[in-house]
Amino acid sequence: MNADDSGATPRDTETDDGDGAAGAEPTTGDPAGAEEHGDNDENNIAVRLEQLILGADRRYTPFQAARSAGVSMDLAARFWRAMGFADIGQVKALTEADVLALRRLAGLVEAGLLSEAMAVQVARSTGQTTARLADWQIDSFLEGLTEPQDSGLTRTEITYPLVELLLPELEEFLVYVWRRQLAAATGRVVRAQDDEEMVDRRLAVGFADLVGFTRLTRRLEEEELGELVEAFETTCSDLVAAHGGRLIKTLGDEVLYAADDAGLAAEIGLRLIETMANDETMPELRVGIAFGTVTTRMGDVFGTTVNLASRLTSIAPKDTVLVDEAFAEELGRTGDAPVSEAEAAAAEKAAREGAGSPPPSYRFALQPMWQRPVRGLGVIEPWLLSRRG
Repeated sequence: MNADDSGATPRDTETDDGDGAAGAEPTTGDPAGAEEHGDNDENNIAVRLEQLILGADRRYTPFQAARSAGVSMDLAARFWRAMGFADIGQVKALTEADVLALRRLAGLVEAGLLSEAMAVQVARSTGQTTARLADWQIDSFLEGLTEPQDSGLTRTEITYPLVELLLPELEEFLVYVWRRQLAAATGRVVRAQDDEEMVDRRLAVGFADLVGFTRLTRRLEEEELGELVEAFETTCSDLVAAHGGRLIKTLGDEVLYAADDAGLAAEIGLRLIETMANDETMPELRVGIAFGTVTTRMGDVFGTTVNLASRLTSIAPKDTVLVDEAFAEELGRTGDAPVSEAEAAAAEKAAREGAGSPPPSYRFALQPMWQRPVRGLGVIEPWLLSRRG
């Protein structure tokens, strides 16, 4: 797919004969017209790659594509921009797949399955996610695999046959992972206790932040810094997934994750600290976790709970996990941590003396820290989370 032009009018397509596709000869090269600038081998390969990936030749201007799909130019422009495609004027740069995509989105709206605003949101969330994936695959994956070989072929010459081999496999893998993720997300939502909680849910939200990252950016070479960030994000992603959490996003020196269960979020936070502490190449880490109502939109999370987790991270000492009072109470409610250390100690003593039943087996310990005012959130009481025993 390519792009749109919301300012198109019928007079922009006066040469079109009315069916949207007639007279639209497939073009190659630069959308502005390669004939004017002359083609070279790299341009030819770029055109062949585009045709290979898109599976079709360019046939339509944005206006023609919108008319063929049976949607207004205004709605087509909103969809294309939401997907992240740039304006291209009235160049024949769109394919049958672009027309089909417009028909599908518009059909969902016409059938009443999605509102127009929701359809635009679907286009935006899909475009943003896949754009990042495509950039990563080109920058990291294909770049490494297309290093010039002993055959004497250039990187450009190697790229086409490589993409030709990888494209169907990566496409099937993408659909597989998406279906798996969709099944997991659907399961989490339908397990909500009521309709309201399906939208505004109670979650544990955690931030993990590298200490002194700004100083590192001044000291390390760009390649070293990139490797450190990649190692950090990979380690966090693996740990969060392995212990039942969800990685919401990465921000270079910081990751945001969520979990339905406070105990899972606590385990992830402590594991992150322990893992990074055992890696000499990594700076110290600090983690902040909060529990409460969270609004989810387009795969991201918002609200006071998220803001509180971020603030807790910023005040946490290095190699520690700070949690809010609601999170501490939730650990106590689920039996993952004692409500009161004094009561827990008394129960353990009574059990040793044979005067009581065996005490609960707690996983975590909580130590109240200093109360302090936090801008926009009032006075908070952080708790220091650690393993028990």
